[in-house]
Amino acid sequence: MRTRNQSAEPFYSPAGTKRRSPWRQPRRTVQAGQPGTVARKGNPSPAAAVVVPAAGASGPAQGCALRRFRVPPHRATSDIVAGAYPFLAEAGLGSHGVYIGQDAWSGGGFCFDPWTLYADGTLTNPNCLLAGVLGKGKSFLAKSIATRSIAFGRRVYVPGDPKGEWSVVAEAVGGAAIRLGTGTGNRLNPLDAGPRPAGLDQAAWEQEVARRRRTLLGALAATALGRPLAAVEHTALDAALGAACSTADVPTLPVVVDQLLTPTVTLAAATPAELARDGRDLAHALRRLVAGDLAGLFDGPSTVTFDPDLPMVSLDLSAIQGSDDLIALVMTCASAWMEAALAEPDGGQRWVIYDEAWRLIRQPALLARMQSQWKLSRGLGIANLLIIHRLSDLEAVGDANSQARALAQGLLADCSTKIVYQQEVSETAHTATKLGLTTAEQDQLPDLQRGEGLWRVGQQAFIVRHVATPAETQLFDTSARMSTLTSARTRASEETS
Repeated sequence: MRTRNQSAEPFYSPAGTKRRSPWRQPRRTVQAGQPGTVARKGNPSPAAAVVVPAAGASGPAQGCALRRFRVPPHRATSDIVAGAYPFLAEAGLGSHGVYIGQDAWSGGGFCFDPWTLYADGTLTNPNCLLAGVLGKGKSFLAKSIATRSIAFGRRVYVPGDPKGEWSVVAEAVGGAAIRLGTGTGNRLNPLDAGPRPAGLDQAAWEQEVARRRRTLLGALAATALGRPLAAVEHTALDAALGAACSTADVPTLPVVVDQLLTPTVTLAAATPAELARDGRDLAHALRRLVAGDLAGLFDGPSTVTFDPDLPMVSLDLSAIQGSDDLIALVMTCASAWMEAALAEPDGGQRWVIYDEAWRLIRQPALLARMQSQWKLSRGLGIANLLIIHRLSDLEAVGDANSQARALAQGLLADCSTKIVYQQEVSETAHTATKLGLTTAEQDQLPDLQRGEGLWRVGQQAFIVRHVATPAETQLFDTSARMSTLTSARTRASEETS
């Protein structure tokens, strides 16, 4: 028979039992004149004056225990810990470099310098990728980085500006804008050799120039044809380029096209008639760059010179109209001319900004040429900035698991710094996968406001609010200029009505 003091539940004590509570602690006595010294109540010292519970005295000091506070260890994921400790933030990248704006997570200033970060091992290369939907300020950010870098002794080059937005910026900082198109009178020869680097002997220099010209012509021809070149076409192109170089120190595209249509050289494995047959399609593809709507742009020696001492040089292509494929060919020719001028290791630290680069990366041949050029930029002190709309633009190149797709992914890997402005909700998962973002970082992408971007610098991530001066806003912001123009037109129509 169970007595009243017995219970089947070990954590339940019936009322009236004499069972001692496991939570009850002995009272302690504080020794007078010895703060913090305790003694048992049952055997107090003669100097004992105050008895304090283990949980602390009542009043202002209530809750202050005399024993050490112990908390059991807890393990959780970074997402959960971020909620438990919401006031922890990244320390930042330091104060070296260009001031960008405010770190939204820590509230401190955010500075960025790819050369400094590369030197201290934070980045594996100085190249950057900037992606964002229209109207969210990615071009504004690129122009701020470019102009503010000039104060640190860097120079800026824009090898292709399809919209003409960089011309006013280049002229405002004391640089030059080279305008191409009908009526400008300017012509570029994409086969220019450029300056010879110091310390490179003549034989090695000739081999490098020949490689560069051959790569450019092959990329242009493959893009114009919409397919890779056949083996016999490679032979015909090599023969035509060699013949063009033998007739002049600096060959031009029209001479190369003429040598493809009517070869004057004989090879051991091909007669002139066979070379003409094999290179016929190739000749008509390249002829598009020197005749028709592009006549006068690349069909002769260069009429403009490249001044490396200017703080900024931009190639304005806004007067050239055509399809995206045609504009991509023009941008490639213009880029080749400027890149040849930049092939000087002692030229200092320079930014090369590829605006509207989505036109180029969609063409596998042009993408391969760009990636090979980027491999050389690190040794030249060049930091490339690639501006696109979304990371899925890289998925539009070739088929899945194709070589072209691998090239596009390689270009992304060659950018240690990724800056992502607002993306559509449908793009966030793909962007997070490509950049290795956490779920918290991924959730930020659709909610980023104008001028806010997620910066992925090496293995670190930041939400940065771009801060601009009123002068920069007036000079850079194309939306503001459009609003001003619209307001002026509205006022004019109201006055005439």
